[in-house]
Amino acid sequence: MNSARRWWQDGVVYQVYVRSFSDSDGDGIGDLPGVRARLPYLAGLGVDALWLTPFYRSPMADHGYDVADHTDVDPLFGTLADLDRLLADAHRLGMKVLVDLVPNHTSSAHAWFTQALADPSSPERAFYIFRPPAPGGGPPNNWESVFGGPAWSLDEASGDYYLHLFDAGQPDLDWRNPAVHQAWEQILRYWLDRGVDGFRIDVAHGLYKDRTLRDNPPHGPIEPGAELFHASWMPHAWDQPEVVEVFRRWREITDSYDDRVMVGEVFLDDLDKVARYVGRERLHQSFNFVLVAAPFDADHWKAVIQQALQAFSIEGASPTWVLSNHDVIRHPTRYGGGAAGQRRARAATATLLALPGAPYLYQGEELGLEQSDVPEAQRQDPMWLRSGGQFIGRDGSRTPIPWTVQEPNHGWTTGTPWLPFGAGAAARSVEAQDADADSMLAFYRQVLALRRELRAGLAREVCWLDAPGRVLAFRRVLADGRSLRCVLNTGPAAVVVPEATGALALTSGSTPPAEGVVPAETALWLLG
Repeated sequence: MNSARRWWQDGVVYQVYVRSFSDSDGDGIGDLPGVRARLPYLAGLGVDALWLTPFYRSPMADHGYDVADHTDVDPLFGTLADLDRLLADAHRLGMKVLVDLVPNHTSSAHAWFTQALADPSSPERAFYIFRPPAPGGGPPNNWESVFGGPAWSLDEASGDYYLHLFDAGQPDLDWRNPAVHQAWEQILRYWLDRGVDGFRIDVAHGLYKDRTLRDNPPHGPIEPGAELFHASWMPHAWDQPEVVEVFRRWREITDSYDDRVMVGEVFLDDLDKVARYVGRERLHQSFNFVLVAAPFDADHWKAVIQQALQAFSIEGASPTWVLSNHDVIRHPTRYGGGAAGQRRARAATATLLALPGAPYLYQGEELGLEQSDVPEAQRQDPMWLRSGGQFIGRDGSRTPIPWTVQEPNHGWTTGTPWLPFGAGAAARSVEAQDADADSMLAFYRQVLALRRELRAGLAREVCWLDAPGRVLAFRRVLADGRSLRCVLNTGPAAVVVPEATGALALTSGSTPPAEGVVPAETALWLLG
């Protein structure tokens, strides 16, 4: 039934935010040797691949997303040899490794940009978007930085401004320059030759800007949580029609290697627009962020899932499912926090893992970590700092992983962590949950093992089943003639659902329910 299956079509990818995963040398910052030491944990969890956030040389103005050298490891994170050892160990354990690429901008410390400032007549100057001031003085247009303030900074030596849609230390590249394409194709091949299995492409929808750099239309206040859907409030800065052609060429390159994959970060709230980025001659996948902004509600979820399945039913691509990552509020907190948030998070995870496509998990969600309330004095996110507190920032989703109960810093570091641990870290630690058969960690291991057992025989088609209000239900047929039924009740009371029959394979709740009954805020998997 799935004879042509490729690993990335339905593989489970685990995002490792390297700074916060595990620190091996006591400097308070996570690193590649720390990740390597924890690979057996990830293999035991049951994931198919890990995605590493940027580990490149960087001044760390945006914690590594400001890259000064795209082909070397920053000493904070280790060495190229450390990365090679990590790749080898992951492959030996049966896991793929994706690395982050950041093609929209570089660091202001990158050799290209330092040469562009030193010599305005240099070829490197044309790698970036420099423009003279507006006729009356000041920035060339009204564009804003995602981190707050103008998207332009003055090069005082030349009198021109340069564009940076993020921090001033992250100047945007000019993808209308063929030399930028050539340089990036070399970077792509460098990492493919080194043995990485694919790429997560940062700000994939942002490479091209409006050709004439028109002013963006005025907008009102940006709702909390919507600040990253910046294409909706800066339409001339993002999602230009030319950008997908970059990935057509990149697909040719990756397809010339064996079984590699590219997934794009495309922060758009219209899935049909997101789907433009994927297909046989474009990206393999693009993140589906719509559920990140969705309430825990069956009707809403069904509509969004149906739209995603339809939008991404493209040859050479597959849908993705995301609940949390390093840029958004962790989903147990979004779902209300506390016991209710944990219960809904389990049900949401069980539902998405029953769907065809590739789930992307964020480190710590298997522990039920919630958004941390980082004290203002300890926050480090430039989104918080540059916006003057307008945007809450992302530090709360990036706090370190607690590994042990009683060790100093929960076994994460022998030094001082770069961010404080979240509340209840000891109880949420891997060690504590290892000993608890009812823990979130035990649940993730169970559902991932069952998914792996069933997925080779599962049809990619989803058949929606009749269900009462606040409930969604669907079926996927198995090659042996059985079917997997998933039923999610998002309501506050138990519901009798005729379709919830068959052998109970999984419940996100604490106890198995009676046949045909779906408890409140619970998801069930049934085989039959």
